[in-house]
Amino acid sequence: MADEPKRHRIELTCPECGHRQWEPALVVSTQCRGCRANFQVRDGAAVSRPKPSTRLVAKKPVQPQEPTRQPKAESLGSSLIPRSLPKPQHPLLRFLWGRKQMREITCFSCGFVHQAPAEAQSSQCPRCSGYISLQDYEIAEAWNRRIQTRGNVVILKTGHVSGITIQCHHLTVLGELAGSVDCSGNLIIRSHGKILGKVNCDQLRVEKGAKVEFLNPVSARSAYIDGQVRGQISCSGPVTLEKRARLQGLVRTTSLVVKSGAKHTGTIEMVRPSA
Repeated sequence: MADEPKRHRIELTCPECGHRQWEPALVVSTQCRGCRANFQVRDGAAVSRPKPSTRLVAKKPVQPQEPTRQPKAESLGSSLIPRSLPKPQHPLLRFLWGRKQMREITCFSCGFVHQAPAEAQSSQCPRCSGYISLQDYEIAEAWNRRIQTRGNVVILKTGHVSGITIQCHHLTVLGELAGSVDCSGNLIIRSHGKILGKVNCDQLRVEKGAKVEFLNPVSARSAYIDGQVRGQISCSGPVTLEKRARLQGLVRTTSLVVKSGAKHTGTIEMVRPSA
């Protein structure tokens, strides 16, 4: 994205230090390469982020209280150890506990892994300045446009995806999928059908009642199968076959767990775990 022509990019001026830099036209927030300050982009112009403010609660007037008795002391030999009283919780601790959750994001262009707030809708790679969408998708109809996001994608029962590549974090398939898949998270299948393209994910999960055929090899870190699967599966970690699993095809894995009632037809290749 850093090499795209300037007609697809806009020039922004940092509202903090005045540094000018070029950014993708679709960017909604970025970081100044001069002073490292974060700012938002609205209608093609840089806008300062609203600074959080802390409002202190007014102290309640102290009311006179009746004198209380001193806590009793417990004797231990010749010394006296007073019973400890609970200390009040400091307001700063409550503020720190309420910090925003972060999540890891992998850049599509250079593969650099960085963190962004869990509720963010987009991010920018600190290494190559590439734009990364974090938008979630729910597909409930025919869809033939490419999806590239680090958010989650759900193909509903009425959804049909064909002829495209889906790049996302978690992908849940309840409808029909006839394309390629590249997930940084889990691929969860709960429907029937054939997946025509290549599949690459962290964990493959074929749920109970699902029936799927992979026409191209599947690469994953681990696999959990409780339905019917036909195809070639390669895992750098374990493959687990639950009691309702029916697996047909080549399995290449570091370990295979077959529970009572599961069935596998095909070849098994055991490989050494990667260092």
